[in-house]
Amino acid sequence: MKEKFSASLMCMDFLNMKEQLEILNKNMGMYHIDIMDGHYCKNITLSPDMIRTFKKVSKVPMDVHLMTTNPEDWIETVASAGADIISPHAETIGGKAFRIYNQIEDLGCQKGVVLNPATPLEMVKHYLNRIDLLTLMTVDVGFAGQPFIEEMLDKIKEAKDLREKNGYHFKIQVDGCCNQKTYKAMEDAGADVFIVGSSGLFGLNQDLEQACDCMYAQYQKVVEG
Repeated sequence: MKEKFSASLMCMDFLNMKEQLEILNKNMGMYHIDIMDGHYCKNITLSPDMIRTFKKVSKVPMDVHLMTTNPEDWIETVASAGADIISPHAETIGGKAFRIYNQIEDLGCQKGVVLNPATPLEMVKHYLNRIDLLTLMTVDVGFAGQPFIEEMLDKIKEAKDLREKNGYHFKIQVDGCCNQKTYKAMEDAGADVFIVGSSGLFGLNQDLEQACDCMYAQYQKVVEG
C-alpha cells in the first residue's frame, strides 16, 4: 500500500532529518521534493543540495517538482543531485516540452508533468503518451495548508479516462490537501498516488512512526471501510 503515498519533504522536521527519512523509507513509496525559484511561485523551499543530502539516506524514488520559471535551467542539476523523476510545470515548458523531455530521458530520469488547478489537460495532450507521472495540483502552487479545490475531482477523472482510452502508462498523482477528508473522493475519481504533507502525515503526531501508522489507519477507514 505504501506505493500510494509520497511524502512531501518540505514538511518534514529538518532538525531530525536522518531519523525521519529512515522512518519514511519504510512507509513511503516515493518522496516529493519541491524546488521553487521564488519567481514562478513566491516561496523558496528545498534545493539541489538538499536532494544530494536526501540521496544519502533515501531508499525510495525521488520525484522533483520544478516550480521554476525556466525548468531547463534546473534539469541537469537536479538529475545529477539524485532525482529519479523530474516533473516540470506544463505552464512553463510550452513550446519546449519535447526538447525538455528528451533531455530528462537522456539523463536517465523518468518524466513527469504538473498542472495547476486552472490549467486544462488539453494543454498536455500531445505528450501524455511520453510521461510516467501526471501530477494534478488541487491547490494553487507555493504554500502548504491551502483549502482543497473540489473542481479538481473532475480533472482527475478526466485524466483517468484519457489514460484508459489511449492506453497511456502514466500514474495520476495528487498534490494538495491529501488527507482523510479527501482520500476517498480522490481515489474514486482515479488518483493513484497521494502526496502527503502537513495535514496528511507530518501534523498527525509528533512521533513520525506513529504519524505514519495514523495515516494508514485513516486511509483504510475512509477508502476500504
